[in-house]
Amino acid sequence: MKSTRGMFMLLVALLAGGAAVLFASKWMNAQAKNSGQIAVAAVDVETGARLVPEMLRMVTWPAGNEPPGAYADLAALNGRVVKTSLTRGEPILEGKLAPAGTKGGLSAVVAEGRRAITVRVNDVIGVAGFALPGNYVDIMVNTQSDAGKRGDQDKSISKIVLERILVLAIAQEASRDETKPKVVNAVTLEVTPEQAENLDLARSVGTLSLVLRNQVDPKPGSTEGATKTSMLREMHVPQAASAPKAVTPRRSAPRVVVAAVAAPAPEAPKSTNCVEVIRGTVKSNECF
Repeated sequence: MKSTRGMFMLLVALLAGGAAVLFASKWMNAQAKNSGQIAVAAVDVETGARLVPEMLRMVTWPAGNEPPGAYADLAALNGRVVKTSLTRGEPILEGKLAPAGTKGGLSAVVAEGRRAITVRVNDVIGVAGFALPGNYVDIMVNTQSDAGKRGDQDKSISKIVLERILVLAIAQEASRDETKPKVVNAVTLEVTPEQAENLDLARSVGTLSLVLRNQVDPKPGSTEGATKTSMLREMHVPQAASAPKAVTPRRSAPRVVVAAVAAPAPEAPKSTNCVEVIRGTVKSNECF
């Protein structure tokens, strides 16, 4: 009896296991039919690098959920240049690639209609090395106004001349994955042709400084520049109100207190007839 029950339970377990395997196999086959493959980076790729087959591989991706611009053919990516850095396993999209036929290097990163210009910096001008590729900076120049002569400190002015300028590279590095500050002696910026002219003029007439700004802050800063006068607030701060004069208390005329002095009583006319009167212990003369 026990042997029969054990065999029955074993048979039920085998049937349940077989059904589960069959169901899983059908589900996997259905998923395989509804999935495709897209190209991803097999290694980390730096900005401006030219793609070769060794940098790419194909991975399975759910059908209908492919990222816009993804590639399903590795041959179509051979020789293309990336304009943003890629990490291993990241899908390769058309928006991250330079136009077909572009040569590798920094020129592939420069946007259409823009130019790249390099300015010399030091640890102070370069914001202590925090101006990294991918960051935005403002350009400030310290120079002399047209009315001033060289050495006339009263005519010195500091003014932001360019705003929200993209840093393309520092020294010879264009990777945007670095976050550690690095002090370099040159910074390459992406500008329009007009901005390139203004920047070249600014560095020839004064000293440049980079001002690091928030990457997501597009608001322009409306300033009139800083001069020695405005810095010291000589024209903008009203003069301090003069202190009230000390009021000298007026001295009142000394009050003369005239004490009433009783006039001396007129002396009684002397009389020849006087009588000495004694009242107790008091003795007086009475004349009449």
